[in-house]
Amino acid sequence: MISPGIWKPRKVVSSFKRYGLGAAGLFLTLGMGLNVYAQEKAGKPKKKPLPFSWVNPLPRLELPGIEHHTFTSPSMGCEVGYCIYLPGVYPQDPKRRFPVVYYLHGGRPGNETKSIRLAPYLHKAHSSGRVEPVIYVFVNGGPVSHYNMPERKHAMGEAVFIEELIPHIDRSWRTVAARSGRGLEGFSQGGRGTTRIMFKHPDVFCSAAPGGGGYATEKRISEENGRENPQLIFAPGYNTWDLARVYAKDPRPAMRRLIHVGTKGFNYENNLAYMAFLASLKIPFDRLIVEDAPHSATRIYEKQGSAIMQFHVDSFRESAARN
Repeated sequence: MISPGIWKPRKVVSSFKRYGLGAAGLFLTLGMGLNVYAQEKAGKPKKKPLPFSWVNPLPRLELPGIEHHTFTSPSMGCEVGYCIYLPGVYPQDPKRRFPVVYYLHGGRPGNETKSIRLAPYLHKAHSSGRVEPVIYVFVNGGPVSHYNMPERKHAMGEAVFIEELIPHIDRSWRTVAARSGRGLEGFSQGGRGTTRIMFKHPDVFCSAAPGGGGYATEKRISEENGRENPQLIFAPGYNTWDLARVYAKDPRPAMRRLIHVGTKGFNYENNLAYMAFLASLKIPFDRLIVEDAPHSATRIYEKQGSAIMQFHVDSFRESAARN
């Protein structure tokens, strides 16, 4: 039985008991993960997605610290939107630089405004002094959220994020413009994106916190040579399972990782299966199991948002101390 809360390994170990999984539990969770593609489809009724746009207006909500901005994408020649959360102390100290967490939205397609409802939780934690202030950037993941799709026009979501948005943020805002000051986080589709990117670009971020990712779907992509469904086929190896295998062969630079999921979420079992998989590769990670939380980033933040925020702050501090 897996206990709730954060578990923090200090050494890479091969025993699955250290990860809360005996041998029987390992095979059980892997078996569960095989069927979760159907659970993902059945877990919530699907809404008809809105047409994708690289720029989207802010909803009419009172969201402390949230601003909407755009930049011109060099590769596409069009405007790309992003939302930024600036902590309350940002304008008060014009010489201070802040680390940044880049947040990847769920949904396909989603957009830069989809996850900004987390702002009140960020603001409350920072204003109360429970968590040191950090900038959060809410990313637009492109028409196939957080994937590169080179065969489609203007669909290089990952590349626009890594190669264009991050440099723009570092030029435009008072950031800690180094790996030691960058974290990555996302939920659901954004959890999948966070996991792929943390293994593909470990030189860019010092921490990553994927939440509620659909790892069973990623496993299908791995096993079926890139095929998620007949209409959507990715490059071979471009998935959370194969990228983890590649990283495990040369796990540098070291990165802190926190996998979080709610016990009532429809991706709960396949997150346990993916944790077992990472353990089998001897890839260290922390985990946060949120009791009775559904597949919802806001509900998880209601219960354990401060713990996730503190994970990034601790990672920034440790990475800066090493450098």
